[in-house]
Amino acid sequence: MTTPLQVTTARLRLPVTGTDHVRGPADAPVTLVQYGDFQCRFCGVAYPNLAEVLRQRGETVRLVYRHFPIANVHPYAESAAETAEAAGRRGRFWEMHDWLYEHQDQLDPVHLSLGVEQLGLPPEEVGVEVGRHAYADRVRQDFVGGIRSGVNGTPTLFVNEVRHDGGYDLAELLAVVDAAATG
Repeated sequence: MTTPLQVTTARLRLPVTGTDHVRGPADAPVTLVQYGDFQCRFCGVAYPNLAEVLRQRGETVRLVYRHFPIANVHPYAESAAETAEAAGRRGRFWEMHDWLYEHQDQLDPVHLSLGVEQLGLPPEEVGVEVGRHAYADRVRQDFVGGIRSGVNGTPTLFVNEVRHDGGYDLAELLAVVDAAATG
């Protein structure tokens, strides 16, 4: 029985699989799973810090990105997620991921199409796929997995399947990764 003072730690309910978007070595001792929303300004703040963690701890960390678009707050989040999936189908998920976070103020359909074109992807094809929601199920699966894991906002990070309830500044993320790698 849980007393009112006990806190239960949220855990990742869906394990990382081959269908996830992963940066870093598959055998890394630390796995960071991020549930993110491309239009979320807090995710935008976390983005360079996570990139720096990967740079500084390249052999220690793998980063997994999962979609958690909060559409009622961020009107372009779902189409941005679907655009990233369309890029991923073409082997360019991470390039699109980076473009989206680096251009958060330009996620409307016109700018999104320009971003797709800047990455050398076919904007007409991607536009048709996103328009018919070809990747909506994938985005929804990530979202539902997040809900099941206790995600209620973005960014939410899991470190080795345990939700990180702290901040996402660089020093804290490095300390969390180092603790997970040795513990």
